[in-house]
Amino acid sequence: MAKQVLTEGCSTIQLNNNREGEDGALSVPIRGKPVRTATYESPVGALRLFATDKGLCGLAFNKGADKNTLAFECDKRDGSSYHSTADDHLAQAVVQLDEYFAGERTDFDLTLDVITGTTFQRAVWEALRAIPYGQTRSYGQIAQAVGRPKASRAVGGANNKNPIAIIIPCHRVIGASGKLVGFGGGLDVKEQLIELERS
Repeated sequence: MAKQVLTEGCSTIQLNNNREGEDGALSVPIRGKPVRTATYESPVGALRLFATDKGLCGLAFNKGADKNTLAFECDKRDGSSYHSTADDHLAQAVVQLDEYFAGERTDFDLTLDVITGTTFQRAVWEALRAIPYGQTRSYGQIAQAVGRPKASRAVGGANNKNPIAIIIPCHRVIGASGKLVGFGGGLDVKEQLIELERS
């Protein structure tokens, strides 16, 4: 299955107030780009999904939402509703997440719209997508993969800013010693995801 291509978007996210419609979905403009969001109840806790008309642009753990710009900024609500292609991207993400958590999907086939990130962060996120299902890599190995062998800490920082958790699998990155370190969803969730993929 071919990897989806990260599409270009705005590099700085500035969100206005959200609008929550009758269907409970939120809509916020990001520099003129409407973003829809939904909550997905997963075996590892509630996840916030975000999509533009171009594709899925965010997946954040509710308990780590303050570390994800999209999730953090999407807390104020003030009311409106419409249907857009973004809703279709959210629906596809839910189906594929269901399959993933059931152990039936090893690769996501979703259109992504990465609307944040520096050139370095985007390179790291692409390297994360190359880590095979059921395997892990160290921060140092990812630094090597992006051509910055001394940038392990910067790789950790890029992981922390990953806008689309699980789909861009930052949970597959571990410490050089093999220990689980640093994860916005919590180390318990990181361990659950790694065990799910190894079973």
